[in-house]
Amino acid sequence: MTATIEAGGVTFAVRAPAAAALWLCLFDGEQEQRVAMARDGEDWRVHVTGVGEGVRYGFRAEGDAPFDVAKLLVDPHATELDRAFAYDPRLAAYGADTASLVPKAIVRAPLPPRDLPPLTRAGGLIYEINVRGFTMLHPEVPAAQRGTVAALAHPAVIAHLRKIGVDAVELMPITAWIDERHLPPLGLRNAWGYNPGAPMALDPRLVPGGMRELRATVAALRAAGIGTILDLVFNHTGESDRLGPTLSLRGLDDSAYARAPDGTLINDTGTGNTLDFARGWVRALVCDSLRHFVAQAGVDGFRFDLATVMARGPGFAADAPIFAEIAADPLLHDRVMIAEPWDTGPGGYQLGAFPEGWWEWNDRYRDDVRRFWRGDGGAGALATRLSGSSDVFGAERTRGVSFVAAHDGFTLADLVAHAERHNLANGEDNRDGHGGEIAWNNGVEGASDDPAVRARRAADARALLATLFATRGTIMLTAGDEFGRTQRGNNNAYAQDNATIWLDWAGRDVALEDVVAALAARRRALPALRDPTLRHDARWYRLDGAPMRDADWEGADGVELRLPEFTVRVDRTARQVELRATPLSR
Repeated sequence: MTATIEAGGVTFAVRAPAAAALWLCLFDGEQEQRVAMARDGEDWRVHVTGVGEGVRYGFRAEGDAPFDVAKLLVDPHATELDRAFAYDPRLAAYGADTASLVPKAIVRAPLPPRDLPPLTRAGGLIYEINVRGFTMLHPEVPAAQRGTVAALAHPAVIAHLRKIGVDAVELMPITAWIDERHLPPLGLRNAWGYNPGAPMALDPRLVPGGMRELRATVAALRAAGIGTILDLVFNHTGESDRLGPTLSLRGLDDSAYARAPDGTLINDTGTGNTLDFARGWVRALVCDSLRHFVAQAGVDGFRFDLATVMARGPGFAADAPIFAEIAADPLLHDRVMIAEPWDTGPGGYQLGAFPEGWWEWNDRYRDDVRRFWRGDGGAGALATRLSGSSDVFGAERTRGVSFVAAHDGFTLADLVAHAERHNLANGEDNRDGHGGEIAWNNGVEGASDDPAVRARRAADARALLATLFATRGTIMLTAGDEFGRTQRGNNNAYAQDNATIWLDWAGRDVALEDVVAALAARRRALPALRDPTLRHDARWYRLDGAPMRDADWEGADGVELRLPEFTVRVDRTARQVELRATPLSR
């Protein structure tokens, strides 16, 4: 269901099974023309002659509450919007007309489909990017391009990605989103995009050139050997709880949102609502969105925020229908699918439970590696993480995406400089964000002029990075961690669209960046390290060269992993990780 250009006009269709009446609203400037639509089962349709590509439109639905004919509604299948969403209290006020507030969808003919096999494969380096923050301060990117998807295709940006060995970029949400309602009164705005308003429409702030811009950037990255993964949010929408705005699904068919037996909204996302994946039409909307980005932009795959929601009905099921539907789809079956394998609901933590073929963010890796270098974690846990987390994913193949820092939480530099979060700028009295993150400050909280403290922090950062690049399987690095980005201890900077998250290219630590480039080159030279197939010929040794016995793991300050193709030696006392391609005799 969408707006389809046909001979002589456009056919509009939308799902609203419980509505008493539906109107298509066409806009010429601010002038609105309403056209009655006809019911077709659970859908409503109308063909309008004399209109075509570029026409702006929305819908209005009438019926018993919660239907509100005063609300202009965005087409859930809209592929382009005329402006970004902006929060206004009238969006949530029953009876208040919102035609002047809500973005209008724009009718667009699809581009010729991209028929490209995915470039990204397991075992590579994924590079997580906040698109706006990544280039807002980049001195070589033209000012007009900074903060947009087009900037990622700039030669200076691609040169940096190639220098540090990036195999695929993972773009934090670039589809249209709306600010959470508590942010505007605080003078803040959402800088991450995890509050979606339309699943198929690119946000005009990040992708002002629409699908052509995204398509051109994906092609430029692909020409450099770099794949593209989109981070998408299908666990909830920006319509939030019952006090939230009415933008699209709530006004057309709020059965999209999961409800408890008493009718209250289920909030397994911590954001006010949860999409109900037990409903086939919700899953169809998701698959339509994925197909859209594969066919139109040629992306390699997707990362799913709070992905446990996608397999709830209401409880998590590893054989949930969405998995089979994606696996059977001719456009989607060979794409990269990465789950953030948890949500905030009961039984929400499902690391290792997603089906074969899905990759999963491995927070067990993050926590165990951090604990080891902080000094309160064991060498045994570190060894398990280095070799692919067989305790989580089984003995045959690792599906984990290993990382030590991500957009959510401390940056890599901050986790060795802050033992406590510093989130006052978020306006929530420092209550938001993870209060018990595994981090340490090396004796001084925050910035320090002490050369010894700075040296220890630098050694810790290098050790964490070297451990990551010496890990078997797929790894992930968040943009800027390769050159010491800091958020000054803010571990939940989602509302900081400012220098807190804008990468400081001019002030970056080039020496650290060069270290990462060297680590990436060494990793690329060792195909066996990148291979996600778990090995049964690994041998573990103490730092003195003797074979590791069961009794040796307790209290060990390091370990050496030996495979026929390479050796990894980790020494906590010396703050060193050594990776070398030295075949060893048995």
